Amino acid sequence: MTDDSSALATLFIDDTTATFRRQKELAERAIGQVADDEFFRMVDAESNSIAIIAKHVGGNLRSRFTDFLSTDGEKPDRDRDGEFIAESRASRAEIMSAWDTGWSVLFASLAALRPEHLLSTVHIRAEPMPVVAALHRALAHVAQHVGQIVWLAKHLRSADWKTLSIPRGQSTEWRVGQPPR
Repeated sequence: MTDDSSALATLFIDDTTATFRRQKELAERAIGQVADDEFFRMVDAESNSIAIIAKHVGGNLRSRFTDFLSTDGEKPDRDRDGEFIAESRASRAEIMSAWDTGWSVLFASLAALRPEHLLSTVHIRAEPMPVVAALHRALAHVAQHVGQIVWLAKHLRSADWKTLSIPRGQSTEWRVGQPPR
C-alpha cells in the first residue's frame, strides 16, 4: 500500500469507528429516556419494541464481528429469530447486556483492523464481500435500527421527549462547535 492509500484506509477505519460510536450514543440517549414498560412496549402487533431492536442489534453485531476476518458473519450459535422475541422473563438489564456485548465485539474488531485488511474478503451467510462492503452494510443496518429506536422513544415519551439534536425553532441559533443557547 502506498502512503496515501494507507492514510486513506486508516481514515476510513477511524471514521467508520467514530460513526458507529455516534450511532450507539444516539440510541443509548434515546433508550435512557424511556421507562422499563416503554422499553418493552410494541406500538402494534407487527412492530418491534425498543427491547427487541436492541436485542437484535446486539445479536447481529456479535455474530458479524466475532472473528470478523476469518469466519462467516452468520455464526451457527446465533438465534436470529429469537432476537425478535422479547421474552416476558427477560429484564432490561439482560437485553442491554446483549446490546453491550455486540458493540464490544464490533469495537474490538474495528480496533484490530489494519489498512491492508480493507480489501480482504469476508463472508456473510456465505456471500463473499470486501471488508469495506461488510462495514458499510453493517453501518447501514445499525443506522436503520437506531433510527427506529429514536423514533419509538420519541413517540413513547411524546411531550416529555428531550431532543437529541438541535431543538425545533433553534436552527438559526446553532453555530459550528457551539450548542444552541
